[in-house]
Amino acid sequence: MTALATPQVGWKCAVCGARVPISTSLAWRCPHATDDDTHHVLHLEQPIAPLRSTGDVNPYVAFRKYLAWDAFAAELGMSDDERVALIRETDQRVEIVAGTGFQFTPFARHDLLSDALGFGASGGVWVKDETNGVAGSHKSRHLFTELLHLLATERTGVATWSSTETRPPLAIASCGNAAFAASTLAKAVNWPIRVFVPENAAAELTDLLETVDALIERCPRLPDDPPGDPCVHRFREAVAHGAIPFGVQGTENAWCLDGGRTIGWEMADSMERLSGPPLDRVFMQVGGGAFAACGSAGLFAGGLRPKLHAVQTEQCAPLARAWNHALDSGGAKNAGARWSDCMWPWESVKPSLADGILDDETYDWIGVCNQMADSGGSPIVVSEQHVVDAYSLAHKVTSINVSPTGTAGLAGLLAMRGDIADDERVVVVFSGVRRHFMPLPSMH
Repeated sequence: MTALATPQVGWKCAVCGARVPISTSLAWRCPHATDDDTHHVLHLEQPIAPLRSTGDVNPYVAFRKYLAWDAFAAELGMSDDERVALIRETDQRVEIVAGTGFQFTPFARHDLLSDALGFGASGGVWVKDETNGVAGSHKSRHLFTELLHLLATERTGVATWSSTETRPPLAIASCGNAAFAASTLAKAVNWPIRVFVPENAAAELTDLLETVDALIERCPRLPDDPPGDPCVHRFREAVAHGAIPFGVQGTENAWCLDGGRTIGWEMADSMERLSGPPLDRVFMQVGGGAFAACGSAGLFAGGLRPKLHAVQTEQCAPLARAWNHALDSGGAKNAGARWSDCMWPWESVKPSLADGILDDETYDWIGVCNQMADSGGSPIVVSEQHVVDAYSLAHKVTSINVSPTGTAGLAGLLAMRGDIADDERVVVVFSGVRRHFMPLPSMH
């Protein structure tokens, strides 16, 4: 196999400017982050030009030379062939558990959806369908590079544990797609995982987690808990006692910001072979923010610069609030130093059909705001009716078995449709599958 040249890559804190060499193993957070000051997040500094796929069906092989984990493993002495073999081997083990391994997911203009929304022939709606990916959502993309990082650390002998039998547990705060994806990958490599879920987590969701051997820990709010999600508090306590953060919040494990870019790279790769004008807008739903931050960064790296619209529901919209505060205090871009002035937990989260984006804090808000500012985009706060209508429309005119959270980006498009020209090309990502226990929408 011909060796691929890996561009120079490293980490830089978007808040304090601290740098961390890419060769640093088990470096999840900025070295200046503490339990009392979690307002730090490492961002990748990595030149990517031009973006080119090798043609492999596995995105982690196809775009390997652009992945930070690959640069990390190379720095630790793993050969080119060894790095490819690790991807292949781990992917095969994932496929045994999940029923599918990692591969490019569908991305194309959806004619019926475009017609239903009144777009012309030269415009329309492009759908990126993540519903049949590993564990049924995009979340596994972020987690796979975290896992490859851990396995490379282990295989090169720089891990802090001595054997697979003495591995510290993985940990995640979630009861949705992220938890299921994390537990699926953990099971694939026989790694124990602790999953911190809300006290009232639905039995259907915890039953799903038990199918992949997750150790479930319910998290009631304790009298002395600070503001914010008690699941996150318990998760951070577990990490402080030796557990490995294995989630999709860049503030807790920056490596999630590596693999999440593959979704944007895939779209950029597809659009390169498509005739006509480039993409005008991309609507991406936001909970914790890593999805929109990574997906848009991947698109931009591929030479595309559609306006990014980060979509939240009016029931919980900390990102839009942060965006407005950042604009008023010096600008939306590079607002990390103003974290406390811009981003804090949403005070009263209300129920929504799109319950997967009700994170009371947008942890990766800096990256999302940077991408919106760079592209001329903006946040979109949708009504609950838009959430319901998007879910119904998706199931009425497409055959994609997508969840209500997975159609939240489409809700943003519905909310903004009157301001979008009929010849514009827009993207929505159907980010997660509808599970059997989720009700189908009523069709009107």
